[in-house]
Amino acid sequence: MEAIVAIARTETQSQSRNGWISGLVGILIFSGSLPATRVAVMDFDPLFLTVARATIAGVLALMILIVSKTARPRKTDRVSLFVVAGGVVVGFPLLTALALEHISSARSIVFIGLLPLATAIFGMLRGGERPSGIFWVFSILGSALVAGFAISGSDAGSLRGDLYMLGAIVVCGLGYAEGGKLSRHMGGWQVICWALVISLVPMAILSVVMLPDSAAAIGFRAWIGLGYVSVFSMLIGFFFWYRGLAIGGIAAVGQLQLLQPFFGLMLASLILAEPVGWSMIVVTVGVVACVAGAKRFA
Repeated sequence: MEAIVAIARTETQSQSRNGWISGLVGILIFSGSLPATRVAVMDFDPLFLTVARATIAGVLALMILIVSKTARPRKTDRVSLFVVAGGVVVGFPLLTALALEHISSARSIVFIGLLPLATAIFGMLRGGERPSGIFWVFSILGSALVAGFAISGSDAGSLRGDLYMLGAIVVCGLGYAEGGKLSRHMGGWQVICWALVISLVPMAILSVVMLPDSAAAIGFRAWIGLGYVSVFSMLIGFFFWYRGLAIGGIAAVGQLQLLQPFFGLMLASLILAEPVGWSMIVVTVGVVACVAGAKRFA
């Protein structure tokens, strides 16, 4: 009996480790969204970028589903897929684009720091998870570190922009948790592919309506940025992210999102030559400690 228990414990630990590794790969991919978006919006309208990335990813997702001959989702899963689509395909990109018309990108990180906490809350409400009390301490502390770091260098912002970002965090946290729950029996790549296909028709129509007047005015780097957020941020990153949430735990693996702003700023430093101060390094160390603590007590 002890041997069986030991084997089961080892398998559980291995599964949890694989979930964290998949989640980390997903976050690394998502982290490239920040510099890629910054490059893309130099020439593209933010709203067009939102619908164009969903359209491109949706077409690719449809091709993947056709080639793989994936069965249609069960009727009981369709409402959840609409929730995923509304949260991560439409809601979060649209609301953040609207918010960035009123607040700076630095201020938006204040709210991004709340995303792991929102994901954990929805993981409890929608995924049936029950993290320990100490886990919530590390989660709240990590969110506070990210938000504090961001707000220390941000402007006063505006109420409208802040409300847009708050709405973005809520719908994205729900979309992450719902997708993680679905991935337990559907698979991560199937969940995001079906969510993208569900959104494809309205996103494609809006893309045509909002097409730029002249493609000649769009620089090469902007096209690269659009390609990255469409293929990697909107599609491939979710393959790893939803798998990580499904097998490693929505609340626990969701804490890896605390690292996303710092990975993004590091990539921005390499790609866009933006400075990285010691304060960011110090806060990053603190955030890593909070993520480790959350993992330990999840």
